[in-house]
Amino acid sequence: MYQNLLFDSSLLRFLLKLDSDLAAQCRKQGCKCGGKLHGARYRRKPRGLPSEMEDDYAWRYSFCCALEGCRRRTTPASFRFLGRKVFVSVVVVLVSALRHGATPARVAKLREAVGVSRRTVERWRQWWQESFVRSPFWQQARGRLRKAIDSEALPLSLLEAFCSAQAKTRLLDLLRFLLPLSAPWPKQASRWLSVTRRRCLSPTGSAV
Repeated sequence: MYQNLLFDSSLLRFLLKLDSDLAAQCRKQGCKCGGKLHGARYRRKPRGLPSEMEDDYAWRYSFCCALEGCRRRTTPASFRFLGRKVFVSVVVVLVSALRHGATPARVAKLREAVGVSRRTVERWRQWWQESFVRSPFWQQARGRLRKAIDSEALPLSLLEAFCSAQAKTRLLDLLRFLLPLSAPWPKQASRWLSVTRRRCLSPTGSAV
């Protein structure tokens, strides 16, 4: 079920569309100083993608203030990238989650298919079990979920806390939930936290 999403090009294209929508919202809001934002996207070299998606994922949306004396960089949140992690968000979430539900042989095949080493998966496990659960984001957000989360089974337990019957929708809901961790965007971070109590969500068909 979840493993099929690792190779779903339509899902990856949809995440690109969601990021484009978030970037448009960010640019419309402008800089904190009141200045306009100019495009200043930068290159990424994400891993874990089908070859046909590599060019589309080679750039991260970002902006720079047009006012002299400010020039502040503003980088919107992202469905595609989870912070500075090299692998795309879908791979980080799903390969980490499948450690709890799939056989060791199946997990090994999935690691090989997306090009992620066992050591990298172990680092992700430590991140979910240590850095994530101690983060201010999680301390605020966990109480707004309708289901109790087994911290030992993260991120699978969090993925399954979203009540959609479809695996793809649950994944999209989780990626939306994690948006505050994807980039420093304080206004949007508070907004995502404010809506998590409605996590038996409206359909995941738009960026917000």
